[in-house]
Amino acid sequence: MSRTAADGVRVTPARLADGREIVYFDEDGAPPRVPEPDRRDLPPLSTASELRFDPLLREWVVIASHRQGRTHMPAADACPLCPSTADRATEVPAGDYDVVVFENRFPSLAADGGRVLDDVGEVERSRRPGTGRCEVVVFGPDHNASFADLTPRRVRTVLEAWTRRTRALSALPGTEQVYCFENRGAEIGVTLPHPHGQIYALPFVTPRTRRILDSARAHRERTGRDLFADVLRAEQEAGLRVVARGEHWTAFVPAAARWPVEVHFYPHRPVPDLPALTDAERDGFGPLYLDVLRRLDRLFGLPLPYISAWHQAPVRTGRDLSRLRLEVFSVRRAPDRLKYLAGTESGMGVFVNDVAPETVARRLREAAP
Repeated sequence: MSRTAADGVRVTPARLADGREIVYFDEDGAPPRVPEPDRRDLPPLSTASELRFDPLLREWVVIASHRQGRTHMPAADACPLCPSTADRATEVPAGDYDVVVFENRFPSLAADGGRVLDDVGEVERSRRPGTGRCEVVVFGPDHNASFADLTPRRVRTVLEAWTRRTRALSALPGTEQVYCFENRGAEIGVTLPHPHGQIYALPFVTPRTRRILDSARAHRERTGRDLFADVLRAEQEAGLRVVARGEHWTAFVPAAARWPVEVHFYPHRPVPDLPALTDAERDGFGPLYLDVLRRLDRLFGLPLPYISAWHQAPVRTGRDLSRLRLEVFSVRRAPDRLKYLAGTESGMGVFVNDVAPETVARRLREAAP
């Protein structure tokens, strides 16, 4: 049954042939959707995902050997994210859609199914099923488009999908953190070129989030202030690295950027996650984000490969210390050169950036149309 959200987006859930959930997000003005049946004969979803704990770094590692056989860079006429046609059924049974979200057919994390895993000789026995959920978010039916080609209205619809799925996945038993992200470009490792992103419901708080929360806690104990508010204030007052600013959001290159191109988006009001944004803050995000994405593509005169990562507060811990923000970064450092993680980065986690953050910010400001 379709449900209409506050901003006019109509939400219609359905099921795929193997039982996976699919949710359509149709924009205002679209007629009520009657979900088309999935015509494919699919076997039940089966995964071999498991979690193992690294005793040296005190971090969880996901082992997902079943993903070796996932779809990799298919031809355009074999894309599984395009709308279905009379001659070919895809992951989206509909002949057209605005935004659609569905459970990944090759998930890194999934329901455990009651599996029992044997001991494999760990120092600290930790091996357990990789419980969680992985979803695909398709930004539109145009196979050759990118996020930067979307309209502000479509970005608002995508934001509604991220928000509603964050709420739904946060409510699942065992979810500790919800992570929404987009990978764009073959240089990043994208296996499907159709514009899309993913959402992970993680059964643990990620290592980076834990470390950032430790920093925020130490900053509050030392100064009595909010770390993220101080970072945003310092960037706004200096102005050296601010790329664009609106009524509700500021985009800036961080002073200690690790990547050759890196831009952070902070809402001006401290909120823990996407559901906490107001309608005005959600409306203000799209125009600013599209502006910066288009500047990124003009930076080297070709589509920029990037990862766009939403940082949201964990579901149960550190919510008073967290702040919603978006981080976009790229491995491209010149039109014909990529940054590879070399010995210091891969071996020791010490990043060396060949490009000054102030230079990147200035060039992005100059890239305005």
